[in-house]
Amino acid sequence: MDIAWLLTLIAIGFVGSLISGMVGIGGSIIKYPMLLYIPPALGFMAFSAQEVSAISAVQVFFATLAGMFAFRKGGYINRSLVLTMGAAIIIGSFVGGYGSQFLTDETINLTYAILALIAAVMMFMPKRGDEVEDYSKVSFNKPLAGILAFIIGILSGIVGAAGAFIVVPVMLVILKIPTRVAIASSLAITFISSIGSTAGKLMGGHMLLIPSIAMIIASMIASPIGARISKKLNTRVLQWILAVLIAATVIKIWVEILV
Repeated sequence: MDIAWLLTLIAIGFVGSLISGMVGIGGSIIKYPMLLYIPPALGFMAFSAQEVSAISAVQVFFATLAGMFAFRKGGYINRSLVLTMGAAIIIGSFVGGYGSQFLTDETINLTYAILALIAAVMMFMPKRGDEVEDYSKVSFNKPLAGILAFIIGILSGIVGAAGAFIVVPVMLVILKIPTRVAIASSLAITFISSIGSTAGKLMGGHMLLIPSIAMIIASMIASPIGARISKKLNTRVLQWILAVLIAATVIKIWVEILV
């Protein structure tokens, strides 16, 4: 085993998981392109889109689990929101995760690019302002939340993401959820979603043991650190960090597809 290759994977996992804890995403919006492009750029063997999506699925499971525990105090996680969207998204993510084995690498990459583009557009749309209300009294449209979560689950399961990079914008823009509640709750929802997508990827036979372990180690260390940082940042700053990350990823992915 090449130590430099292993350290590269751990570094990729650390960066993605740190961001995961900060802005309430599973980290795949960052890690997917990093795993796809950085190893071959450094002279290591390239992963296929199928392998990257499988590695991402495992990493997201552990990153969101660690981040969720870091947010468990403070009343930020809305249980009703988590149960409503979580139940729908796990079904969709299992379908997408298992069904991805029948898709080509090009189709998986295109699916990811379209999802990221939608998320980027939504992040620049008007959102709810800074929260001053009681977090326990947040209300939302449950049927709409369930339907959106199911659709997100299918599409995100295909690319091995738990869908938080699109769940957070949907919460902020469509469901009008306060930023801190959206970030904390999305980690819990993403954790539930990752169960389905990870199981689907395992059944599809694309899981790689060593890269997955490297991602797990990095996730368990970095995600809680990111969550602690998040609690100290202004909600507007958190929104802009997520918006910039998604937009940068969208540009990179679409340039690769079109050029």
